[in-house]
Amino acid sequence: MLIQYYGHSCFKITTKPAGRGREDVVVFFDPFDKSVGLRPPQGQADLVLVSHNHSDHNNVSALKGEPYVIDIPGEYSAKGVNVIGITSFHDNKEGTERGTNTIFVLESEDLRVCHLGDLGTDLSEKQLEKINGIDILMVPIGGRNYTIDGEKAVDIIKKIEPKMIIPMHYKIKGSTVEVDDEKKFCSEIGSCPKEKVSKINIKKKDLEEKEMAVVIMDIE
Repeated sequence: MLIQYYGHSCFKITTKPAGRGREDVVVFFDPFDKSVGLRPPQGQADLVLVSHNHSDHNNVSALKGEPYVIDIPGEYSAKGVNVIGITSFHDNKEGTERGTNTIFVLESEDLRVCHLGDLGTDLSEKQLEKINGIDILMVPIGGRNYTIDGEKAVDIIKKIEPKMIIPMHYKIKGSTVEVDDEKKFCSEIGSCPKEKVSKINIKKKDLEEKEMAVVIMDIE
C-alpha cells in the first residue's frame, strides 16, 4: 500500500484490491480546493472518501475518471476494498457549529486505515468499538476550532492504539489555513521523527513490531 500526502487532510492511497489479476485501486481522502493555498490534488481516482461537505475537503471535481464517491456513513464494498463510515462531529457542541463529520476506515491488503476527517471532539465508546484494530491512523492536530488540537489528538490516539500515526490538518509551508503546526502534537506525544516524507510504502508485516509510531508527512 502506497500512501502519499497532498497537504491539509488529503491523502492518496494506491492499493491492491481483493482478488487476483486486478489493477491497483487509487483512493483519495478529502481532496481540497485552492482556498487552502496549496495545489489541489490531481490525477486518476477510483474511489473518493469525503468526510464532510466543505470546499477544502470535497473537491472531487479536481480528480480524473469517474470515481465512486462515499460521503455519508455506512458500510461499503467498492472497487475491491471495504469502507466503513462512522458518524461523528466537526465541533465539540454536537455539530451545532460546524455540522457532522464522517470518520472512514479503509480495509485493504490486510490493513485497516482510519482517517478521522475534521474530528472536533472526543470519541464515544461506540465509535471506538467500530474503529478497533486500526493499523494506520490519520489524525487532525491543527486545532484552532477547526479540529481537535495536538493534546486532544494524543488522548484519542492512546484510546485507539494504532500501529502507526500520521498527523494531518496542520500548518505546512504554503498553507493559508490558520491552524497549529506539528510542534504541540510532537511535544504531547513525546517524540516525532525529524525527517518528513511525502510518500510511504507499507505492508502489514512492516507494522508487526510497531506501537504508535509517528510518521510526519509533507508535500513534495
